[in-house]
Amino acid sequence: MKKLLFVFNPHAGKGQISGCLVEILNEMVKGAYEITIHPTQAKDEARWLVEKQAKNFDLIVCSGGDGTLDEVVSGLIKSGVDIPIGYIPAGSTNDYANSLGLPSDMVEAAKVAVMGKPKKYDVGFFGDKSFVYVAAFGIFTDVAYETDQELKNILGHAAYILEGAKRLGDIQSFNMKVTNKDEVMEGEFILGMITNSTSVGGFKGMTGEDVKLDDGKFEVTLIKKPQNVMELNLILASIAKLVDDTDMVYTFKTDGLTVECEDEKSAPWTLDGEYGGNPKKVDITAKKKAVRIMMPSVK
Repeated sequence: MKKLLFVFNPHAGKGQISGCLVEILNEMVKGAYEITIHPTQAKDEARWLVEKQAKNFDLIVCSGGDGTLDEVVSGLIKSGVDIPIGYIPAGSTNDYANSLGLPSDMVEAAKVAVMGKPKKYDVGFFGDKSFVYVAAFGIFTDVAYETDQELKNILGHAAYILEGAKRLGDIQSFNMKVTNKDEVMEGEFILGMITNSTSVGGFKGMTGEDVKLDDGKFEVTLIKKPQNVMELNLILASIAKLVDDTDMVYTFKTDGLTVECEDEKSAPWTLDGEYGGNPKKVDITAKKKAVRIMMPSVK
């Protein structure tokens, strides 16, 4: 009998999994799997569990926010085991699940997780740390891991907006040097995003057009510090896709780049919504089609 490891965060997304857990398990049994169930109790628990136990299973299914998926992918990569991952999104924003086009209904997502077909997707590396869909620094990027979990559960991605609004009166910038192949960009930046997703923080369209999650390329957005109201308006208009001809916002695609912080205190980074450290210099690379995720079967 095939073996399935089911790892879930019982607190994600208002704890909504509690209302459909039996139905989810029923779908797994229908898939002819012997199931091992593990509700996580602490941060990084899913990462450690998958790294140690992946070799004993044929399929790993996880449920929670994108942070839970990040932990499972990271653990699987460290294990060196090549088995598919099923994802049942249950977080407050589910950026990556939305980018994949997975069902929002948890039972329907469970059906895909056990009965779908695996498809290969890219994984990013921030130094030696992996990430699934975003590495970022600057304004708003600390919102995801500083917003209270209870507030996330009650308000969903509106919590990100409320928490982020507190920072608008004090925009911090970082002196950064960004090297993309032979091109070097230097200056004061208020935001940098290296993404493999169609949305960040619940906001769609922030990562550019023609986004593919399996092309071995990141979408990069760098926003310079505005010196006056006119430049701030240009930035806001560019983000809103009203104009795209400002020198305040750089956007490009790449399979790898190097970011150096030239300030005495380095910029803090977020990786998939969790704190990623504050290195002075980091190489960020895309590994093409490095993980298999269960997707709906094409009829």
